[in-house]
Amino acid sequence: PVTSASAPQAASMARDPIPARARMLQQLMAEGIQDPLVLRAMGAVDRHHFVDGALVPQAYEDTALPIGLGQTISKPSVVARMTELLLQGGLRGADGRLGRVLDIGTGCGYQAVVLAQLATEVYSIERLRELHEKARANLRPLRLATVHLILGDGMVGFAKGAPYAGIIAAAGGEAVPEAWIDQLAHGGRIVAPVAVAGGQQALMVIDKSHQGVQQTILEAVNFVPLKSGLA
Repeated sequence: PVTSASAPQAASMARDPIPARARMLQQLMAEGIQDPLVLRAMGAVDRHHFVDGALVPQAYEDTALPIGLGQTISKPSVVARMTELLLQGGLRGADGRLGRVLDIGTGCGYQAVVLAQLATEVYSIERLRELHEKARANLRPLRLATVHLILGDGMVGFAKGAPYAGIIAAAGGEAVPEAWIDQLAHGGRIVAPVAVAGGQQALMVIDKSHQGVQQTILEAVNFVPLKSGLA
């Protein structure tokens, strides 16, 4: 049975001009994504604008797609899951929106635009110049005044924008860099992949309070490696 909470959601999906995106949202709900704000954000962004022309037919399938330079746009389910985790633990204002967010690894810019639906401000940093330029081109027509794209080394974060209500990363290293924890506000949350035993990766959630830092390891994921320096 459709509960009253999901009825407006279902109605808005039925009206989606992109049937594949409506199907993507149904799949996200089936996979356990429940936050209506996250579902709305995922439904508000045209994922097909962020992939190369030949891949547009697959844009709303739950799969990672290549965006060049050995990098990928993450699966919608992973973007939604990480965004939901950030929203559950990050610092939110009275309106339910996250405060300022740092997005490590801009890639094609998709995650930053999803975050822009939920946060007051997004700083998104990319170390690969070609991808930084691609993201700028992707975002230009959207005219999002709250998204700031930065060419820089994500491993050192972006101190100018700190402190952050939340930090999200699309690349995984041996550990979460200390710089990110330093730049996180008290009450904020980091969601990032990290290396675990056997060369695997898992999602890690880090919550920072005045009492200290709490780390929680969640499900296995597969992201590109976190690297330093510009390229």
